Amino acid sequence: MDHLTDRTLRALGLAEAPREHPLLYPGAWPADSGLLDGDLFLPLGQLVYEDRTPVLAIGSNACPGQLRHKMAEFGIMSPLPMVKTRVRGVDAGVSAHVSRMGYMSASPVSAPDTVRELFVLWLDDEQLAVIDASEGAPLPNGNFNRAWLPAPDVRIDLADGSRLPGAYAYVNRHGVLHDGTGAPRTHPGQRALLTELLSGLPRFRELFGVVPEEFSARARGDRRLCERGTRLFIEEKLVTASGLERYVGSRPAGPQQTGSPGTGASLSPPLT
Repeated sequence: MDHLTDRTLRALGLAEAPREHPLLYPGAWPADSGLLDGDLFLPLGQLVYEDRTPVLAIGSNACPGQLRHKMAEFGIMSPLPMVKTRVRGVDAGVSAHVSRMGYMSASPVSAPDTVRELFVLWLDDEQLAVIDASEGAPLPNGNFNRAWLPAPDVRIDLADGSRLPGAYAYVNRHGVLHDGTGAPRTHPGQRALLTELLSGLPRFRELFGVVPEEFSARARGDRRLCERGTRLFIEEKLVTASGLERYVGSRPAGPQQTGSPGTGASLSPPLT
Protein backbone atom coordinates (compact mmCIF):
# COMPACT_ATOMS: atom_id res chain seq x y z
CA MET A 1 0.00 0.00 0.00
CA ASP A 2 1.61 3.27 -1.08
CA HIS A 3 1.81 6.52 0.84
CA LEU A 4 -1.18 8.15 -0.88
CA THR A 5 -3.41 5.12 -0.37
CA ASP A 6 -2.45 5.11 3.31
CA ARG A 7 -3.78 8.67 3.59
CA THR A 8 -7.18 8.14 1.98
CA LEU A 9 -10.20 8.82 4.17
CA ARG A 10 -11.35 5.24 3.63
CA ALA A 11 -8.04 3.78 4.82
CA LEU A 12 -8.04 6.08 7.87
CA GLY A 13 -11.63 5.25 8.81
CA LEU A 14 -12.77 8.85 8.19
CA ALA A 15 -14.84 8.49 5.01
CA GLU A 16 -18.38 7.92 6.32
CA ALA A 17 -20.61 11.01 6.40
CA PRO A 18 -23.39 11.24 9.01
CA ARG A 19 -25.49 12.92 6.31
CA GLU A 20 -25.59 9.50 4.64
CA HIS A 21 -25.44 7.40 7.83
CA PRO A 22 -27.29 9.44 10.50
CA LEU A 23 -26.74 7.07 13.42
CA LEU A 24 -22.97 7.50 13.04
CA TYR A 25 -23.28 11.16 14.04
CA PRO A 26 -21.02 13.01 14.82
CA GLY A 27 -18.89 10.74 12.66
CA ALA A 28 -15.25 9.74 13.01
CA TRP A 29 -12.79 12.48 13.95
CA PRO A 30 -9.10 12.41 12.99
CA ALA A 31 -6.50 11.45 15.56
CA ASP A 32 -4.53 14.62 14.88
CA SER A 33 -4.36 17.76 12.76
CA GLY A 34 -4.35 17.35 9.00
CA LEU A 35 -5.22 18.78 5.60
CA LEU A 36 -8.45 17.52 4.04
CA ASP A 37 -7.65 17.43 0.32
CA GLY A 38 -10.33 15.65 -1.67
CA ASP A 39 -10.30 12.02 -0.55
CA LEU A 40 -7.00 12.42 1.29
CA PHE A 41 -6.14 13.51 4.82
CA LEU A 42 -2.56 14.76 4.65
CA PRO A 43 -0.02 15.97 7.22
CA LEU A 44 -0.36 19.65 8.05
CA GLY A 45 2.56 22.05 7.71
CA GLN A 46 1.27 24.85 9.95
CA LEU A 47 -1.32 25.51 12.66
CA VAL A 48 -2.48 29.08 11.90
CA TYR A 49 -3.69 30.49 8.56
CA GLU A 50 -3.83 34.29 8.58
CA ASP A 51 -5.88 34.52 5.38
CA ARG A 52 -8.61 32.11 6.55
CA THR A 53 -11.43 32.14 9.11
CA PRO A 54 -11.18 29.85 12.17
CA VAL A 55 -14.34 27.89 12.99
CA LEU A 56 -14.58 25.62 16.03
CA ALA A 57 -16.09 22.24 15.12
CA ILE A 58 -18.40 20.88 17.82
CA GLY A 59 -20.17 18.00 16.06
CA SER A 60 -19.98 16.51 12.58
CA ASN A 61 -17.98 19.43 11.17
CA ALA A 62 -14.97 17.68 12.73
CA CYS A 63 -15.65 14.60 10.58
CA PRO A 64 -13.69 14.73 7.29
CA GLY A 65 -16.28 12.57 5.54
CA GLN A 66 -19.02 15.03 6.48
CA LEU A 67 -16.96 18.03 5.40
CA ARG A 68 -16.16 16.39 2.07
CA HIS A 69 -19.89 15.69 1.57
CA LYS A 70 -20.84 19.30 2.31
CA MET A 71 -18.15 20.75 0.04
CA ALA A 72 -18.83 18.34 -2.84
CA GLU A 73 -22.49 19.41 -2.85
CA PHE A 74 -21.31 22.78 -4.17
CA GLY A 75 -18.42 21.50 -6.26
CA ILE A 76 -15.74 22.80 -3.88
CA MET A 77 -12.67 20.59 -3.57
CA SER A 78 -10.06 23.06 -2.28
CA PRO A 79 -7.85 21.85 0.61
CA LEU A 80 -9.19 22.49 4.11
CA PRO A 81 -6.88 22.62 7.18
CA MET A 82 -8.19 20.94 10.34
CA VAL A 83 -6.19 21.78 13.47
CA LYS A 84 -6.57 19.83 16.70
CA THR A 85 -6.72 22.16 19.69
CA ARG A 86 -7.26 22.06 23.45
CA VAL A 87 -10.30 24.17 24.34
CA ARG A 88 -11.42 25.41 27.73
CA GLY A 89 -14.87 26.95 28.16
CA VAL A 90 -17.00 25.07 25.62
CA ASP A 91 -18.63 21.65 25.56
CA ALA A 92 -20.87 19.81 23.08
CA GLY A 93 -24.50 20.09 24.09
CA VAL A 94 -27.63 18.79 22.32
CA SER A 95 -29.35 21.11 19.87
CA ALA A 96 -33.02 21.61 20.72
CA HIS A 97 -34.16 20.83 17.20
CA VAL A 98 -34.67 17.69 15.15
CA SER A 99 -32.51 17.71 12.03
CA ARG A 100 -33.94 16.74 8.67
CA MET A 101 -30.71 14.82 8.17
CA GLY A 102 -32.16 12.21 10.54
CA TYR A 103 -30.14 12.94 13.67
CA MET A 104 -29.96 15.20 16.72
CA SER A 105 -27.13 17.68 16.24
CA ALA A 106 -24.55 18.79 18.75
CA SER A 107 -24.37 22.47 19.68
CA PRO A 108 -21.76 24.40 21.68
CA VAL A 109 -22.61 25.27 25.27
CA SER A 110 -20.79 27.40 27.79
CA ALA A 111 -18.74 25.21 30.14
CA PRO A 112 -16.13 27.37 31.92
CA ASP A 113 -14.44 24.48 33.74
CA THR A 114 -14.48 21.99 30.87
CA VAL A 115 -11.41 21.21 28.76
CA ARG A 116 -11.88 19.30 25.50
CA GLU A 117 -9.89 18.45 22.41
CA LEU A 118 -11.72 20.01 19.48
CA PHE A 119 -10.83 20.84 15.90
CA VAL A 120 -10.55 24.31 14.44
CA LEU A 121 -11.34 24.48 10.72
CA TRP A 122 -9.46 27.16 8.81
CA LEU A 123 -11.91 28.07 6.03
CA ASP A 124 -11.45 30.18 2.92
CA ASP A 125 -14.37 32.34 1.80
CA GLU A 126 -15.98 29.66 -0.38
CA GLN A 127 -15.66 26.99 2.28
CA LEU A 128 -17.05 29.33 4.92
CA ALA A 129 -20.06 30.05 2.72
CA VAL A 130 -20.76 26.31 2.41
CA ILE A 131 -20.53 25.67 6.15
CA ASP A 132 -22.66 28.74 6.90
CA ALA A 133 -25.32 27.47 4.50
CA SER A 134 -25.19 23.95 5.95
CA GLU A 135 -25.91 25.39 9.41
CA GLY A 136 -28.65 27.76 8.20
CA ALA A 137 -26.69 30.79 9.42
CA PRO A 138 -27.66 33.11 6.53
CA LEU A 139 -31.38 32.40 6.90
CA PRO A 140 -33.63 34.24 9.39
CA ASN A 141 -35.28 30.92 10.30
CA GLY A 142 -32.13 28.80 10.12
CA ASN A 143 -31.10 26.59 13.01
CA PHE A 144 -27.76 28.22 13.87
CA ASN A 145 -26.12 31.63 14.22
CA ARG A 146 -22.36 31.97 13.74
CA ALA A 147 -20.83 33.70 16.77
CA TRP A 148 -17.28 34.79 17.60
CA LEU A 149 -16.09 33.22 20.86
CA PRO A 150 -13.25 35.42 22.14
CA ALA A 151 -10.32 34.71 24.40
CA PRO A 152 -10.08 34.65 27.34
CA ASP A 153 -13.74 33.62 27.68
CA VAL A 154 -12.92 30.60 25.53
CA ARG A 155 -9.29 29.48 25.53
CA ILE A 156 -8.05 27.69 22.41
CA ASP A 157 -4.51 26.32 22.79
CA LEU A 158 -2.50 24.95 19.87
CA ALA A 159 -0.03 22.07 19.95
CA ASP A 160 2.95 24.45 19.73
CA GLY A 161 1.89 26.24 22.93
CA SER A 162 0.40 29.30 21.22
CA ARG A 163 -3.19 30.44 21.74
CA LEU A 164 -5.82 31.73 19.34
CA PRO A 165 -7.58 35.06 20.01
CA GLY A 166 -10.87 33.24 19.48
CA ALA A 167 -12.83 31.34 16.86
CA TYR A 168 -16.30 31.24 15.41
CA ALA A 169 -18.83 28.60 16.45
CA TYR A 170 -22.42 27.86 15.45
CA VAL A 171 -24.85 28.60 18.30
CA ASN A 172 -28.28 27.01 18.05
CA ARG A 173 -31.16 29.47 17.69
CA HIS A 174 -33.54 26.99 19.35
CA GLY A 175 -31.41 26.61 22.47
CA VAL A 176 -30.19 23.26 23.78
CA LEU A 177 -31.63 20.41 25.84
CA HIS A 178 -31.02 20.53 29.59
CA ASP A 179 -30.01 17.72 31.95
CA GLY A 180 -33.02 17.91 34.26
CA THR A 181 -31.48 20.52 36.57
CA GLY A 182 -31.76 23.34 34.02
CA ALA A 183 -28.10 23.12 32.97
CA PRO A 184 -27.24 22.17 29.38
CA ARG A 185 -26.70 18.45 28.94
CA THR A 186 -23.82 17.04 26.94
CA HIS A 187 -24.24 15.04 23.74
CA PRO A 188 -23.62 11.35 24.55
CA GLY A 189 -23.59 10.15 20.93
CA GLN A 190 -26.48 9.54 18.58
CA ARG A 191 -27.69 6.09 19.53
CA ALA A 192 -27.49 6.71 23.27
CA LEU A 193 -29.28 10.04 22.96
CA LEU A 194 -32.09 8.77 20.74
CA THR A 195 -32.60 5.67 22.87
CA GLU A 196 -33.01 7.87 25.93
CA LEU A 197 -35.37 10.34 24.25
CA LEU A 198 -37.54 7.65 22.65
CA SER A 199 -37.84 5.64 25.86
CA GLY A 200 -38.41 8.63 28.13
CA LEU A 201 -40.80 10.79 26.08
CA PRO A 202 -44.02 9.04 25.00
CA ARG A 203 -45.04 11.90 22.68
CA PHE A 204 -41.61 11.85 21.04
CA ARG A 205 -41.95 8.09 20.57
CA GLU A 206 -45.38 8.56 18.95
CA LEU A 207 -43.80 10.83 16.36
CA PHE A 208 -40.55 8.99 15.66
CA GLY A 209 -40.93 5.33 16.63
CA VAL A 210 -39.38 3.18 19.33
CA VAL A 211 -35.77 2.67 18.15
CA PRO A 212 -33.11 5.00 16.70
CA GLU A 213 -33.42 3.44 13.23
CA GLU A 214 -37.10 4.41 13.11
CA PHE A 215 -36.30 7.93 14.25
CA SER A 216 -33.76 8.44 11.47
CA ALA A 217 -36.03 6.96 8.80
CA ARG A 218 -39.01 9.09 9.82
CA ALA A 219 -37.15 12.35 10.44
CA ARG A 220 -34.98 12.27 7.34
CA GLY A 221 -36.23 14.90 4.90
CA ASP A 222 -39.60 15.39 6.65
CA ARG A 223 -39.64 19.09 7.47
CA ARG A 224 -43.05 19.15 9.16
CA LEU A 225 -42.33 16.15 11.35
CA CYS A 226 -39.00 17.64 12.42
CA GLU A 227 -40.71 20.92 13.26
CA ARG A 228 -43.25 19.04 15.41
CA GLY A 229 -40.43 17.30 17.22
CA THR A 230 -38.68 20.62 17.80
CA ARG A 231 -41.86 22.17 19.24
CA LEU A 232 -42.30 19.14 21.47
CA PHE A 233 -39.02 19.89 23.25
CA ILE A 234 -40.40 23.31 24.19
CA GLU A 235 -43.78 21.89 25.26
CA GLU A 236 -42.02 19.31 27.44
CA LYS A 237 -39.94 22.12 29.00
CA LEU A 238 -36.67 20.47 28.01
CA VAL A 239 -35.02 23.53 26.47
CA THR A 240 -32.55 25.95 28.01
CA ALA A 241 -30.06 28.55 26.77
CA SER A 242 -26.57 27.49 25.69
CA GLY A 243 -24.93 30.37 27.58
CA LEU A 244 -23.26 31.51 24.35
CA GLU A 245 -26.12 33.63 22.99
CA ARG A 246 -24.41 36.84 24.12
CA TYR A 247 -21.71 36.30 21.50
CA VAL A 248 -24.09 36.16 18.53
CA GLY A 249 -23.36 39.06 16.20
CA SER A 250 -19.90 39.64 17.65
CA ARG A 251 -16.77 39.92 15.52
CA PRO A 252 -13.04 39.60 16.23
CA ALA A 253 -11.38 42.82 17.29
CA GLY A 254 -8.41 42.70 14.90
CA PRO A 255 -8.12 42.71 11.10
CA GLN A 256 -7.50 38.96 11.03
CA GLN A 257 -10.26 36.32 10.86
CA THR A 258 -13.09 38.65 9.98
CA GLY A 259 -15.44 36.35 8.10
CA SER A 260 -18.92 37.83 8.36
CA PRO A 261 -21.91 35.69 9.33
CA GLY A 262 -24.23 35.18 6.40
CA THR A 263 -21.63 34.82 3.66
CA GLY A 264 -23.47 31.75 2.44
CA ALA A 265 -26.68 33.62 1.65
CA SER A 266 -26.48 32.87 -2.08
CA LEU A 267 -26.30 29.11 -1.54
CA SER A 268 -29.32 26.85 -1.51
CA PRO A 269 -31.05 26.39 1.87
CA PRO A 270 -29.74 23.25 3.60
CA LEU A 271 -31.60 20.28 5.05
CA THR A 272 -30.58 20.94 8.68
